[in-house]
Order: sequence, then C-alpha cells, then structure tokens
Amino acid sequence: MTDFQRPSFERPGLVREGVYQHLRRAVLDGELAPGERLGEVELGQQLGVSRTPIREALMRLTQDGLLVAEANKGVRVRTLSAEEARDTYTVREELDGLAAALAAAQHTPADARALRAALGALNAVQGEDYREQTRLDLAFHRVITQAAHNAALTDLARDLEQRVALIKHRTRTYNARPETAEQHGAILDAVLRRDADAARAAARQHVRTFGEMVLGELLGAPSPRGPAPPGLVPAAPPASSPPSSPSGPFLESTHD
Repeated sequence: MTDFQRPSFERPGLVREGVYQHLRRAVLDGELAPGERLGEVELGQQLGVSRTPIREALMRLTQDGLLVAEANKGVRVRTLSAEEARDTYTVREELDGLAAALAAAQHTPADARALRAALGALNAVQGEDYREQTRLDLAFHRVITQAAHNAALTDLARDLEQRVALIKHRTRTYNARPETAEQHGAILDAVLRRDADAARAAARQHVRTFGEMVLGELLGAPSPRGPAPPGLVPAAPPASSPPSSPSGPFLESTHD
C-alpha cells in the first residue's frame, strides 16, 4: 500500500471524523489510486491512530461507494468499469446542464466572483500537475452547482462528483487539453450573461466531449449492453500513462 504525502492537519474534535475526511480526500485527490488495497494496520501506523477510527472510516467510505470490501481480500479503492463510467457521464451531462442553466438564472454577484476565481485557479495550474488539475476542475464544476442554489441538485452532484473523480484518476488524462479551457470559458460566459439555454448547451457539450474520450480509453471492445447513448459513442482509445505513487507521511500523530 502506498504511503501518503499530505500536509499536517489541525487535530479535529473527533479523530474518527478527521480520519474519515482525510481518507476521503486522499481518494478524491488520487493520493489513493483506484484498485489500491488499504490495510487497517498500515493506515493506523501511517496516520498515528488506533485501528478503531480506521475501521469506522473504511466502513463509511465503502458505504459512500469510494471503497469496495472483498471477502478474504480486505478493502480497496473502487475502480469503475467502462459501463459504470458510461452511466456516470450520461447522468452527468444532464445534471451539469441543469446546474449551468440554473446558475445562469440564479447566481449572485458573490457567485460570479467565485466562478471567475475558480476558473482562474484552474487555468493557472501547470499542465503536468494532473492531481491539482483534477481537484480544481471538480471544484469549478462544484461552484457552478452551488451558484444554482438548489439543495437537491447539490446533493445529487456531490455523489456524482465522487464517481467522476474515480474515473478521472483511472484515466489520468484530458484535463490539460486546449478544448478544456475553451469549453469552461464558454460555460462561464453563458452563466455570467444569464443565458440559461446557452449555459445548458455549453455544459452538456463539455461533458459529452470528455465522456467520449474517457469511454474511448476504457472500452477495449464493443459493450455487451449495446451502443453508448447519443453523444457518448466511444472514440479511438488514446495512450495513457500509469499513475505515480505518492510517498511520505499523511497525517500528524493523533490519538483515538
């Protein structure tokens, strides 16, 4: 199992909550890669806590759908299949389109500033820093959802974001492509102009474009479930590079 390289954190009021949040973030940030196995003893040693908060955190992350428990094999980070990725991007296209349309209609001046800041931070990231690109890409889309001011949509988008993060860390590509910045800019421009139809169309096109790329990489053969939904027909798979393994301490020593 990979050691972590994470900044120290201020001791939380409840250690179990702190362990859960940090392990969750490690999965979403790609510090723990899809398919990687996690052991209670090793994690306890790395994080400086007993096995009890580790076990509780692993159970919660399994319930969240970020980890998978296997009989006699322990727990590993979930790896989404090509079929699951296709389902995810099909739903994401609809939700992101709705979020952009609502954000165009509902955003406040504070939302507009947050949107500009989020996209500015994403565009400033160096091309080789994949993990930071992924983190800020998800953050930009999260700010769009927040600007929609719809609690039900926010809840749905949070669950979907977890699946998208797992897919991104498996494929590890596409964030730095030129069309990424162009499409993000088109979404932001439409939202700020309060053009709900244009915002919806731009967001859906963005998801469709990159859904096709991801599926093209993950699908090595025709799907047993038939062709992908309209707009998500897989393209020829591009080359990808294996993830790098982080190392070093993850958390400061804490106690159960």
